[in-house]
Amino acid sequence: MGDGLRVLVHGTGFAGQGHAAAFRAAGAEIVGMVGRTAHVVEEVAGRMGIPHAGTDWAEALEVCKPDVVSVATPGGAHFEPIRQAIAAGAHVFCDKPMTESGETAAELRRLAEEAGVKTCYAASFRYTPSVLHAQRLVADGAIGEPTEVECMSHFNLEREIPFGWSHQKSAGGGRLNNNFTHTLSIVTSVVGEGVREVFGDVRDDLGRAPIVEGVHDFTKRRSFIPKDLDDPSLKWGESDVEWSYTVLARIESALARQPVSVLFKHGGLVPRFGDDHIVFYGTEGAIHLKGHYGSGQLSLHDGSGWTDLPLPDDIAAEVPDVEGETEQCWHRLVRDFTRDIRGEAVAPYPTFREGARYQAIIDVIRASAGWTDVRHLG
Repeated sequence: MGDGLRVLVHGTGFAGQGHAAAFRAAGAEIVGMVGRTAHVVEEVAGRMGIPHAGTDWAEALEVCKPDVVSVATPGGAHFEPIRQAIAAGAHVFCDKPMTESGETAAELRRLAEEAGVKTCYAASFRYTPSVLHAQRLVADGAIGEPTEVECMSHFNLEREIPFGWSHQKSAGGGRLNNNFTHTLSIVTSVVGEGVREVFGDVRDDLGRAPIVEGVHDFTKRRSFIPKDLDDPSLKWGESDVEWSYTVLARIESALARQPVSVLFKHGGLVPRFGDDHIVFYGTEGAIHLKGHYGSGQLSLHDGSGWTDLPLPDDIAAEVPDVEGETEQCWHRLVRDFTRDIRGEAVAPYPTFREGARYQAIIDVIRASAGWTDVRHLG
């Protein structure tokens, strides 16, 4: 049953289909879908029962007259469709990264604020149940004043993954745009959004990737890795983005008298030895979250030792009934966004304010300029 909210989706892959399902679950009507390739968007829209399918975004805005647009394409393709949607008076749900640069992200934030439309920025792994549990524990003083955070992840991605948007800065690629955005959102959701200073180093340790036709769904790109990488007819694309990064940050927190020190360490192409993890340290204890986005077991150190804690019943009851952590987080965020649009009271969620700040911070990190005050950015 719809509630009057009409949603137009830009993107036909994993994210586009996931966004559409999340908005439907929140009671909205999916009135259209736009993609690059006619036969693909027609197939996906037909399978999902979406009435309008096309390749012209401006036309779809005019025909569908959406209340909300959901942008689920790579970050380098976000600026113009979002600008047009804002001009049409639509609220905007945008997947990360917000755009390919801090400058264009700040421009979209300005346009949205001037137009008075609501925005939502889907750096959404802050909504995993374990992160929500950590947020509650830290707020309740379980570790005293937060002092440090450590985020460690090693993905060991295949170097032969076909060349595409993830290899190109102009397309919104790079590990900062597609990993750091989530971990920064997780950390700030727990200790506070007051990112004060950053210092970073990045490295492109990939170099190149094979060019292969036919890759549509980002999640299935591994199945397109060429069997013969020595084939002389194989063409290669050059990467121009980071595949590993080390970032230090100082975050001002209402929960602590001193800025919280944060380490973000990610190796996209290197193997892990121990578990990926996120740890929040405090003056009286620590919280360990297993997994690169902290979505695994939560353990609390109270000064005497580590204890695995069960998920509180009320947090467990709020987990959307869908498969996949990514999908669950989209559903949770979309639920809050649509409730806010309807005028219901909701907890703060990431908007273009955070998206523009994160994009500006990424620009600073890529510049490797040493410790930089970022309080004025975004």
